[in-house]
Amino acid sequence: MVRARPGAPTRGWLIAGPLRLPVALGRTGLKADKHEGDGGTPRGRFRPVRLWWRADRGPFPRSGLPTTRITRDLAWCEDPTDRRYNKPFRRLKRADGTAEPGDVLWRDDRLYDLVIEIDHNRRPRVAGRGSAVFIHVARAGFSPTAGCVALTPGDLRRLLEKIGPRTRIVVG
Repeated sequence: MVRARPGAPTRGWLIAGPLRLPVALGRTGLKADKHEGDGGTPRGRFRPVRLWWRADRGPFPRSGLPTTRITRDLAWCEDPTDRRYNKPFRRLKRADGTAEPGDVLWRDDRLYDLVIEIDHNRRPRVAGRGSAVFIHVARAGFSPTAGCVALTPGDLRRLLEKIGPRTRIVVG
């Protein structure tokens, strides 16, 4: 369960059995009516789908979730007009040498060293209802996210050991 702190809508707690872990939330707090780019963390009941992991940044994580290695060309589609909206894709180079836009999973800031993909806006996938909502590593000082739930690397690894595909994540 993820809850916002009273009086601090961008900070909260993730409670999983005996674990009580501090989290950062979206810059506009929890949102019942999530929209692309609104900065809100969606309220609802979600399933963890997959763990995405940077192999060059740490050992293989212990988890009951299916795990996929993050490569340099992976991104998440945030364009509501694209058929790949709210899905991972391999970025291609354009004729002008630039890469396709998207939320790049191979990051220098370590926020996506471990990423839990949740099933927000997957079935059915609705354009503009929010994409790339993850559970990932928090910035120093737990500054707000763009709409995700973020934990310290150690807390995220501890959480991963306790969850699997049958886990339910309640935000709100």
